[in-house]
Amino acid sequence: QVPLVESGGGLVQAGGSLRLSCAASGRTFTNYAKGWFRQAPGKEREFVATISGSGGSTDYADSVKGRFTISRDNAQNTMYLQMNSLKPQDTAVYFCAARSGGGLAVRIDDYDWWGQGTQVTVSS
Repeated sequence: QVPLVESGGGLVQAGGSLRLSCAASGRTFTNYAKGWFRQAPGKEREFVATISGSGGSTDYADSVKGRFTISRDNAQNTMYLQMNSLKPQDTAVYFCAARSGGGLAVRIDDYDWWGQGTQVTVSS
């Protein structure tokens, strides 16, 4: 069973918005730090955003700062990524991840559980 399930991806025009969700499945990730990563065709998976277990701290890749907002609802065991002012270079498969610790993390190897990804395509 996949522990994390992403949803909300789709096709949007440049300048548009999307909201991704990451729901826990089969286990609780309350107070575990989480993150969003993305992988474009032919490129390596890269860090997008991370949020602490409490939700009180966040960090973002420079490429998305000011446009994307990460948040979480621990009561619903769900994390979100609000993406505004989307650009064609944001096109990628977006993955959510969780780690067995509460602190922020930007490296792929810091995370223990992953979802299967959701496709985001931004047309010019």
